[in-house]
Amino acid sequence: MSWYVYIAKARTGRYYTGITTDPCRRINEHNSGKGAKFAHDQGDLVLMYKSSPFKLKSDARKREIQIKGWIRAKKEKLIQREWM
Repeated sequence: MSWYVYIAKARTGRYYTGITTDPCRRINEHNSGKGAKFAHDQGDLVLMYKSSPFKLKSDARKREIQIKGWIRAKKEKLIQREWM
């Protein structure tokens, strides 16, 4: 099973970063109310970025934590594939 880090953008413009085995399914779950409170509070999410696959969940989690610590501009460069 492969794990992915994903970044989604809320209707409010805020970014949400998470991990999953299926980013599209996870976005649908968030948007149907089966996800983090963030999605409920911030409005529907749109998938903006999906990482390369990770074999281990722990590796995906480490990358998620790293990305969550970034400023918005750095996340946007990753989304635009200007910096990895």
